[in-house]
Amino acid sequence: MTSPQIALPRTEAEILLIDDDRQLGSMLGDYFATDKLELSICTSGEEGLQKLAAERFDLLILDIMLPGLSGLEILQRIRRGSDVPVIMLTARGDDVDRIIGLEFGADDYLAKPFNPRELVARIRAILRRSQRASGDATRLELGPVELDLRTRRVTVDGNELRLTGTEFEILRSLLETPAKVVSKEQLSERALGRRLLPYDRSIDTHISNLRGKLERTGSHHTTIQNQRGVGYLLIPGS
Repeated sequence: MTSPQIALPRTEAEILLIDDDRQLGSMLGDYFATDKLELSICTSGEEGLQKLAAERFDLLILDIMLPGLSGLEILQRIRRGSDVPVIMLTARGDDVDRIIGLEFGADDYLAKPFNPRELVARIRAILRRSQRASGDATRLELGPVELDLRTRRVTVDGNELRLTGTEFEILRSLLETPAKVVSKEQLSERALGRRLLPYDRSIDTHISNLRGKLERTGSHHTTIQNQRGVGYLLIPGS
C-alpha cells in the first residue's frame, strides 16, 4: 500500500540573503519557512552575485558589512542591470550607510539586531506593492510621464525610465493624485508599506533619487516639488 502524500505548503516568494552570519541565516531560514518564504543563503558578495545571475529571486536581503565586496558595492553592481527589490541590513545607528544604501537603489533598510517578524513584515509590504489595486486604470499619465501598471514600465516622452520598485510606487502615488500634494506619511504607507517613523529620511532619499532621474530625461523638466512641511507634488513638463 502506498503511503499518503503530504501536501507541502506552497512557496509564495523566493528570497536571497547575502550575509556572512551563518547563525542568522539558519534562524531566518527556519522562520521564513513558516511564512511560505523560500530562503537561499550566500555568505559572500561574490557568491551572491553569481547566484543572482543564475537564478530569479523575488527579493534580496543584503548585509552592508561583508568580507570582500561590501554590501554597497554589491548593490551598485546589481542596480546596473536589475530592479530586484533590496532590503539592506545595517548596524544600528549607522545612518550614513543607510542613506548611501538608499541613494544606491535599496528599497528599504533594517538595523541589526532586528525582530524577524519585522523583517517579514517589510518583505511582505514590498511584495504586495505590485498587487496594489488602482481601480480600472491600467495607465497613469501626466505631461510627458506615462506609467503602465500592468508592465510596471515608466516612460518620459516615449523614452523608458528605469526605476526601483520603491521609486515606481512613489511616482505612482504622485500620478494617482495629480495637482495634489502627497504627504510623506502617505508615501511611506503606499511605497514602503509602513508608517513613517520619527527622523526617518527614507522617503526624502527616494524622492531625491527619483527627481534626479526625471530631470535627466531631457528638455521637458518634469520634476517633483517639495511643499515644505506638507509633502511632495509632481510638476509636469510642457
